[in-house]
Amino acid sequence: MTHNPLPAPRLRLKAGDDIAFGPGKAQLLELIDQHHSISAAARAMGLSYRRAWLLVETMNRCARSPLVVTATGGRKGGGAELSPLGLEVLTQFRQLEQEILNSPRFHSLAELFHPASPGNQ
Repeated sequence: MTHNPLPAPRLRLKAGDDIAFGPGKAQLLELIDQHHSISAAARAMGLSYRRAWLLVETMNRCARSPLVVTATGGRKGGGAELSPLGLEVLTQFRQLEQEILNSPRFHSLAELFHPASPGNQ
């Protein structure tokens, strides 16, 4: 008998009508941090550069200060990196996701639903 996991939470932070931060944006930040490039991060996620740039613009606009800092091309080439706030947001978001997943309260709620499976989406 296979074990079906509990339904999964999907944490999102909204700022007005914008989704300021969520799992996809967290993954994008992780990849920007890894590759030091928005275009390389976009390729790794299967996104167009334009879509990745729009996600970065939304995060930067919604945060108190930019989460991603870019450098224009030149002799050394352009690039992108996470600001100290970007690293803090990413760290806190991932920690909160883990706290929710490990929470007895989440497990109690999730058990009231069918296990996650392709037919229950």
